Amino acid sequence: MDLSPTTSLHKFLDSEAQAIAAACTKCGKCVEVCPVVPFGAAAGQPASFVAGGIIDFLARGDALGAASEAWASSCNGCGLCIPECPEGINPRKMLALAGAKASSQGSKTPELFRQMSRAIKIMLAMQIVPEEFRRLFTPPATRSVPVVFYLGCNALRTPHLLFNSMAVLDALDVDYEVVGGPSSCCGVIATKWEGKIDTGARVTANTIDRFEGFRPEKVLNWCPTCQLHLGETLEGHRPRSYDFDHLTKYLASRIDELRAKFVSPFPRRVIVHAHVGRADICHDVDTLLRAIPGLEIVETVFESGYTCGGSGCSKAPELAAREHAELIERAHATKADILVTLYHGCHGVFVGAETQGHFRVLNFTDLLVEALGGIPHPDRLKQFSLLGDWQMIVDDARPYLLANGLDIDQDWLKRHGPTLFAALEFKGHLDCFEAPGAPGTAGARHVHGVAG
Repeated sequence: MDLSPTTSLHKFLDSEAQAIAAACTKCGKCVEVCPVVPFGAAAGQPASFVAGGIIDFLARGDALGAASEAWASSCNGCGLCIPECPEGINPRKMLALAGAKASSQGSKTPELFRQMSRAIKIMLAMQIVPEEFRRLFTPPATRSVPVVFYLGCNALRTPHLLFNSMAVLDALDVDYEVVGGPSSCCGVIATKWEGKIDTGARVTANTIDRFEGFRPEKVLNWCPTCQLHLGETLEGHRPRSYDFDHLTKYLASRIDELRAKFVSPFPRRVIVHAHVGRADICHDVDTLLRAIPGLEIVETVFESGYTCGGSGCSKAPELAAREHAELIERAHATKADILVTLYHGCHGVFVGAETQGHFRVLNFTDLLVEALGGIPHPDRLKQFSLLGDWQMIVDDARPYLLANGLDIDQDWLKRHGPTLFAALEFKGHLDCFEAPGAPGTAGARHVHGVAG
């Protein structure tokens, strides 16, 4: 079976864009149902005008008007537009293609991957011991294995979710290898955010080649952004020999086995955070949670977008703030014991709500491990949040950093840690790596593998 790309990524993206442009009638129904439109320059503009601007940009390269550019740049990936299109176009993919093309003409975040990679490595090293660090960050030796568990990049900011997931796979006796971290990026950062299509093609090819090297039957993905990039935007670009889908779909397919292994009742009332952008994943999470004995789901609150964080809800910050506040209000109103988070980005957004003292914030993977009779991996991101003092956080994290080979200036980390943890590089606001004392700058302590 020939597994090489059907064409260059440049040609593939252009071909996909031209096909969408040819099919689109500029009716604007996608704009009419879009939840982010009222919060930007597209508000009040004719829907057909806003959609037409995207199509003309994709088809002929016409300059994007303010309304169309705002719509494209604030798309949170909710996908509510997809079933509304009478022509069967995927407008979410249309806007992803427009975003990649716009970035290739001038990116607002040209150094995103470099900054993101450094931030991820520091955050990861602050939370786990060296053996765990290597398992997540260093590519494993190739062997024939039925399953690859693919982490993506940013999920490493919340490593406890990943180790919880591995504990569930272990309970099911799955033979798997772990692939993740910036060295196995899906390529979305270079392609869509930085507009470096050739670089994106190489990054994507490297990761897919790594998958293929294990000759797996399945690649179980964690990151929702990787899911959309590899499974939607780039669908059809390159044949694959394995099934690619989200981890939760696989776990839900083995729900009877898991139910038999759920030996520890969990008598708690929970409110579940979900996203409409990949409602199928949320449905699978619901299936898993409802199998836990004693657990009562009092409400599931769907937000727009496909995830929280820089590439999801945060692209429409006013809408995100409103929806986040509504979730917290519902958690109080229902008197839930636990707010259950979905992805890593979601957990990072909501984990601080536990400081209010009214409910705990746990990820669904925490609950699965407890139901299996295990102890969830320590959530040091939550521990940092509950400390709430960056001098205390730096003091707590320093032994972990040193054990992982990172001797970082403590004053620099205290000053810039909040921006690292807020993932401000996705907004183009992360300049701490150029600040005095930063890893890699003149006079800074040597940081193995981070500088450069």
